[in-house]
Amino acid sequence: MSEASPLETTAAERPATLSVWDAVSVIVGIVVGAAIFKTPPIVFGAAGSVSAGLISWALGAGLCLVGALCYAELATMHKRGGGDYVFLTKAFGPLIGFLFGWAQLTGVFSGSIGSMAYVFADHAQDVCTQLWGSAPQNTVLLAAVPVLILTAIHSAGVKPGKAIQNLLTIAKLLGLTLLVVVGLGLGSHGFETPAPAATSDGSASSTNFGLAMILVLYAYGGWNDAVFVAAEVRDRQRNIPRALAGGLLLIAGLYLLINLAYLRGLGFAALTGSSVPAVDVIRQSSALPESVRSAGQVLIGLLVMVSSLGAVHGLLFTGSRLYAALGEDHRLFRILGRWHPQLGTPVWALLAQGLLGVALIVVVGTESGRSTIDVILKSTGIRAVPWDRFNGGFATLVAATAPVFWTFFLLTGVSLFLFRFRDPETERPFRVPGYPVVPALFILMSAWMLYRSVLYAESVVLLALVPLACGVPLYFLSQRLERDDSK
Repeated sequence: MSEASPLETTAAERPATLSVWDAVSVIVGIVVGAAIFKTPPIVFGAAGSVSAGLISWALGAGLCLVGALCYAELATMHKRGGGDYVFLTKAFGPLIGFLFGWAQLTGVFSGSIGSMAYVFADHAQDVCTQLWGSAPQNTVLLAAVPVLILTAIHSAGVKPGKAIQNLLTIAKLLGLTLLVVVGLGLGSHGFETPAPAATSDGSASSTNFGLAMILVLYAYGGWNDAVFVAAEVRDRQRNIPRALAGGLLLIAGLYLLINLAYLRGLGFAALTGSSVPAVDVIRQSSALPESVRSAGQVLIGLLVMVSSLGAVHGLLFTGSRLYAALGEDHRLFRILGRWHPQLGTPVWALLAQGLLGVALIVVVGTESGRSTIDVILKSTGIRAVPWDRFNGGFATLVAATAPVFWTFFLLTGVSLFLFRFRDPETERPFRVPGYPVVPALFILMSAWMLYRSVLYAESVVLLALVPLACGVPLYFLSQRLERDDSK
């Protein structure tokens, strides 16, 4: 074989350069995206009261904390980076691990990156319009360029990557803190729930606590992605549990304060009827100068832009580590497992993730791209995708990939029981407290969310299942190539 180039140097173990704050920053960066600016009105409306809405946010945090404890045990007992990919491969075999990595690359992670990039682009256009009266009209370009820039920053090394992540997280926390101060400090509404309004037939309006919980858990989604970089965290036995639990508790406290600020600033009725609650909190605060209130939409737009960039940045960071682990094990994607020896980054995995994210921005985010997907599906006997049903292309992709995401989440929970049964003597620096009840709760949550996501997506789930099914022949092709290389 020819001598490998610098970009083709495989490294099984990466130097531990991330602090516990770096890991927390990744979690906060990924989780706190656009959801907290959009979902609270729907959550409280579905819950039906102030108390039920707050309970749903607290319950969601508790369920995610249960999951974080399970992930902390799994991440500290496996020294290799790659998170769920490593857990699923060792628990259920290489095919399941391969399909997990393939699903993240072709749908879950790439779709999330594209979705957050469009959130950034939409708000960038709004901010430009507010400030200068006009804005760039090429939304695709506005969404794609930040993905490419952040990919380049990550490829340049771990230090610039984590520096940008920390900077975005700090800016995000400062902006949200300002929102909380305005809402709680200057708001004048109480936390009472008004009498339920009657519907046209005279009956009381209905509530849907299940929908509220789905949206809450969606808003908390992404906390588990920190395990993909677990191998690069210093003193991982102590810091991974701290990062997972600490990051979630920080987010839970922040979400609680933001929701209280919404309620204090707007009141229950106005909150459930608002489409932009953060903007309305600032606009309706009479204690603020008129100039500040009129600039409220610009300020919140900038905050959402920072939040979405932080999510894209964190997804690129963590996703590339997953694909690097996938490439180290499977011949077909071996190039993804190459780390640059000087920069210490999985350059090819980063490029693949960034370019596929941009490809989805172009395909799923444009009318011509969606039409092309429909033509391909119809040629195979599958009906066209109902793109408008979920209010947009990427919202449809998120709905389609949710059942796949929760299926693998469920299997990860099951893997903890398998490891306890098959490998009882393996060193576990951190053990889930309350075993087996705590991991059983995590499995039940995942199963319930899988059920609800299937009901929600209906036939749209085929948009994710078709690429996932294509991963099966790719796996066996990779195995054949591996056998041929060994001859």
